[in-house]
Amino acid sequence: MAYSDFTLKTAQKAFNLKIVRETGAFSHIQEAPVSDLLASLLEENVPLAVSINTEKARSELIVANVLVEVRKLFDREISLFSGTEFNVDKEKGLTGFCDFIIANSPEQLFVTAPVVTIVEAKNDNIMSGLGQCVSEMVATEIFNLREDREIPKTYGSVTTGTAWKFLSLEKGAVRIDLKDYSIETPGKITGILSAMIRQEA
Repeated sequence: MAYSDFTLKTAQKAFNLKIVRETGAFSHIQEAPVSDLLASLLEENVPLAVSINTEKARSELIVANVLVEVRKLFDREISLFSGTEFNVDKEKGLTGFCDFIIANSPEQLFVTAPVVTIVEAKNDNIMSGLGQCVSEMVATEIFNLREDREIPKTYGSVTTGTAWKFLSLEKGAVRIDLKDYSIETPGKITGILSAMIRQEA
């Protein structure tokens, strides 16, 4: 079993989680300033990615650029990983590759202090990625405990590139924001991700 094999139901059962659904759980977070570069890239890339309509195109043309922008907001003092193997507990099924990981550490050669995992939704179905995202968040929590990293909350996002859904995990409770956040307001997305890294979301 691997991250991608989990549904929300099987993840909840396997890790004895409480699921809390809340509309607009992250909507109070302020937008971050959007650089002219990101605005220009998204203006060009979003219509192209939507036209191509593949997971790879959305990842390369939209998601990666948004996450690089967040890294710049932190003066490159955080690290960003793409398609990285993240094997934490084979017996629990917490193995496989993560689409993206943001770590609260400048170390870029290997993963330390992961705090946010981002899952690309399959077949443009954002809800289908929730189980994978939750299992990666659980793995992140275990990883940080083993490394003696005091990170109270772990966070996750499932995205199609154009729509973003955000989650948090703390003390066995997964909070899922039922609201989707649109790439049409990129500052909101980068603002929420930034608040997650600062443990303020």
